[in-house]
Amino acid sequence: MLSTIADYTRITKDMGKSLTLVAKQPDVSRETDYFLANIGKVKTIDDFLKDYRLYSYAMKAYGLSDMTYAKAFMRKVLTEGIATKDAFANKLSDSRYREFAAAFNFAALGAQATQTTQATTGTATQYVTQTMEQNAGDQNEGLRLALYFTRKASTITNAYQILADKALTQVVQTALGLSATVSSADIDAQAKMITSKINITDFQDPTKVSKFVQRFAAMWDATQAQSDNSTNPALVLIGGASTSASMDTDMLSKLQSIRFGK
Repeated sequence: MLSTIADYTRITKDMGKSLTLVAKQPDVSRETDYFLANIGKVKTIDDFLKDYRLYSYAMKAYGLSDMTYAKAFMRKVLTEGIATKDAFANKLSDSRYREFAAAFNFAALGAQATQTTQATTGTATQYVTQTMEQNAGDQNEGLRLALYFTRKASTITNAYQILADKALTQVVQTALGLSATVSSADIDAQAKMITSKINITDFQDPTKVSKFVQRFAAMWDATQAQSDNSTNPALVLIGGASTSASMDTDMLSKLQSIRFGK
């Protein structure tokens, strides 16, 4: 049985130690050493995109691994930077591109873009964090989502930012007991629904974020257990599925009735 909250608590109790353990993994250490030793030598966007090892490391660090192939797209992100409202990255709903362009700000800093703390050790920290979340997801997708939400929570200032990020949306929908089908509704209606149930400013408070993530974890595990029981023929044969499912439904109902922050 999943125990998302137990694993989440174990990892976040000493986040520094958890990240250090990941950073020491041979493959992570090897790639990080290469990145830190060579990123400062990159002077142009072309140089950056040509070194696949550096470029793919940076893309993973900012959660963009699935876009590593799209070099023309990323060239536009880097070329236009983030200084103006009309810059390409600023027009995209996904904030990860703005974060990437800010970290490797060739548009503003030119050849010095790869000398900043954000481009060097900041990116390395991001890479280790992403790897930790990815490893967690290999065992429990709910744990990955919980860790990701914890990391991103303080950057959330409105419901539309949640809706622009699939992972954040999944966490919030699960925590609030909302069906994924609500995503087909009008975007403004979805935003209104979220703000009616959540005080967005609470995400600036680590204690309240922790409480929200615990609620998500409880809902996630209950939902997964209910799904497993309803499809497990062995449990059906011994008559255990209906009782367990009923208990999970009761839990879901109680959690859904609670307004976060109240």
